[in-house]
Amino acid sequence: MATETAEELIHEAAEPHASGGLPQLDFSNWDSQIFWLVVALVLLYFLMSRIALPRISSVIEDRADAIADDLDQAADLKRRAEAAEVAYTAALNAARAEAQAIAAEARAEARKELDAAIAKADAEIAARTAESEKRIAEIRDGALEAVETVATDTARAIVAALLPAAQDDAAIASAVKTRVS
Repeated sequence: MATETAEELIHEAAEPHASGGLPQLDFSNWDSQIFWLVVALVLLYFLMSRIALPRISSVIEDRADAIADDLDQAADLKRRAEAAEVAYTAALNAARAEAQAIAAEARAEARKELDAAIAKADAEIAARTAESEKRIAEIRDGALEAVETVATDTARAIVAALLPAAQDDAAIASAVKTRVS
C-alpha cells in the first residue's frame, strides 16, 4: 500500500462519509437528538428564568426607579424655578415701585427747591424794581426841579432881555411852576 497515490488516499478517506449523508437527517438518530434538544431547552429555560431574566428585570426596575426619581427631581426643580421666577418678579416690581417713589420724591424736592429759587428771584426782582422805581422817581423829581430851574432861568433871561423894567423873580417862578406842574 505504500505505492498508493494521493488520489487514492483522498478517495478512500471520503468514502465512509459519503455513504451515510448528514447524521442529523438520519431517522435512526432522532430519538437521541430529540432527547438532547428537550434537555437543552429545559436547561436554557431554567437558566433564563432563574438567572438572566431576574437580573434583566431588576435592571429594568432600577432604571424605571431612576427615571421616576429624575422626573420627580425635575418637577421639584421646575416648582423651585417657578417660585424663584415669582419671587424675582415680585422683587422687580418692588424695585420699580421704589424707584418710582424715589423719582417722585426727587421731583417733589426739585420742585420745592425750584419754587424756593423762583420765590427768591421774584423777591429780588421786586426789591430791584422797587429800588429802580424809587430811583426813577428821584430822577424824575430831580429832572422836574432841573427843568423848573432851567425854565425859570430862561424866563428871567427872556424877560430881562425884552422888558428889563418888569422883571419880578417871584412872578416868573410862580408862572413857571404853574406851567410845569
